[in-house]
Amino acid sequence: MQQRSRLALISVFGLGNMRPASGTWGSLPPVIIAAFLVLWGMDPLGAPLVYYGVMGLLVLVFGLGCVLQGDAAEARWGPDPGQVVADEVVGQSLTLMLLPWGAIMRPPLWASDHIMALIIFTLAFAFIAFRVMDIVKPWPARQVQRVPGGWGILLDDVFAGIYAAAVIQLTARLVLR
Repeated sequence: MQQRSRLALISVFGLGNMRPASGTWGSLPPVIIAAFLVLWGMDPLGAPLVYYGVMGLLVLVFGLGCVLQGDAAEARWGPDPGQVVADEVVGQSLTLMLLPWGAIMRPPLWASDHIMALIIFTLAFAFIAFRVMDIVKPWPARQVQRVPGGWGILLDDVFAGIYAAAVIQLTARLVLR
């Protein structure tokens, strides 16, 4: 029982046990939190300390959880276990921190009447882009996943988060110019 409660953080309080696709379930909380922050007016442009503080806290807490509890998780469930989805929280949060919020919140005139739809689309795109990058694992994500313990669990999702943000940045620059 104590090991189960000790591993609650890195399973994101049971989301890692949800099937199918536990990583998809683990990627949802940061997107939902970001959506609520934006809806409540605590978006990156209006309240950057709050928005980036919350996303940064998710990265810090769940990243430390992976690093500190990764060995115990692998001892219980095997290498890079599906039950551990704290790494998805970290990667998805990084993607959300690196979005082109200036372009999204202050779109060109042709898109300004549809800002809420643009925000929802961007959050959904961020979710999908991160999941694709996490599954595909472009270089060096697949290679760093082989690092044993918590660092190996975490680092591939950090790369996936950065790659997803790069795809979104590029797309925004091509579409919203």
